[in-house]
Amino acid sequence: MEQEFSSTLLENAVSALSRLPGVGRRTALRFALHLLRRPADEAASIGQAIIRLRSDIRYCSVCHNISESDICPICSSDRRQSSVVCVVENVKDVMSIENTRSFSGLYHVLGGLISPIDGIGPDALEIASLVERVRAGGIDEVILATGATVEADTTNFYIYRLLSRENPSLRITQLARGVSVGDELQYTDEVTLARSLTARTPFEL
Repeated sequence: MEQEFSSTLLENAVSALSRLPGVGRRTALRFALHLLRRPADEAASIGQAIIRLRSDIRYCSVCHNISESDICPICSSDRRQSSVVCVVENVKDVMSIENTRSFSGLYHVLGGLISPIDGIGPDALEIASLVERVRAGGIDEVILATGATVEADTTNFYIYRLLSRENPSLRITQLARGVSVGDELQYTDEVTLARSLTARTPFEL
């Protein structure tokens, strides 16, 4: 049975907060009551930060990482190795690899993985734009860093076929299997991820 509230405003806040992943109604109530005890300007600051996050954050037109400008700081940096592109599933994977401080190339965020059972095909992902980047030239290596799941392997195979057709001399590598089968990059410790990235191997069918 859902808890009844003496205030419609409190009930609305709890309902809104409980939509967040991993937040049940009890936790949402605790958050809401905590905000009520804090100064009004603190609650307003949190609300404004969320509003600006939703309204001002965009996706990089090159790599599709989150950014505050049309081209993200990684793509626009002259300190990055632009000839190497690391292909990842999502933005969290970019953060995981960046935390290892062992990769100096660029990224390409797919926005998911091919999964026919979930109705996700290649056209739903940023694969065509990856092909365009390779077609434009200047890329010597593409690292397939999409984890070690069945969906990741399917996606890697599809991308490999496309890119090797587009540029037969392109070096296509994958993470060494230091990343366990079934694991997602965001849950892999930084030492294992760094070693996997350093010891990457040629992609094989």
